[in-house]
Amino acid sequence: MSFAPNLITLGKYLAGKFDNREQALADSVWFVHLHLWQRPVNLFTEDSITLFAEQANIVNLDHPYRQRIMRLMPGSGSDTPLQVQYYMFKDPSAFSGAGDNPALLKTLTADQLDLLPGCILTVSQQTLAANKYKFTATQPPNSRCCFTYLNKIVQVSLGFEATDAEFNSYDQGIDSDTGKATWGAILGPYRYTRREQY
Repeated sequence: MSFAPNLITLGKYLAGKFDNREQALADSVWFVHLHLWQRPVNLFTEDSITLFAEQANIVNLDHPYRQRIMRLMPGSGSDTPLQVQYYMFKDPSAFSGAGDNPALLKTLTADQLDLLPGCILTVSQQTLAANKYKFTATQPPNSRCCFTYLNKIVQVSLGFEATDAEFNSYDQGIDSDTGKATWGAILGPYRYTRREQY
């Protein structure tokens, strides 16, 4: 299937190896130095561009975490031209380290994933200059992104901005009792710079 140009551009902007070195050096009290991998994978190719995402703290690169799948696809109407659907792994440890070792992803199949129905973002696009765009992905109002991890229900708030060189993550862990953020982009986004293009 041929994809719309804006979907292809979003996929290019998101694919790569990123880190937030400058931010971590400038404000190490609030922002740890992270590596973020977002690698294309060969899933849902009939209508989507799909990425494997994983991150790791610079001081512990051999223990990556937050393995997830981001499925980029056309939206449901003209007001939401693009959307991102998240999936979690049934066994995240089976793909731990795949950000830096993409050979692990060759065996990945859709039945190894669980759809996260409430974990979907709508994506808007802004033109910055000729062939330069900014994509902003946000959760729809009143939506809740929850999943079960280690027998506990986890709630997260998801969101990002992407340009051709930067990726800003607004992801936060949410205390479902208080509605307050407990980890992640509490004092503003994690500001990643692309170091490699995939």
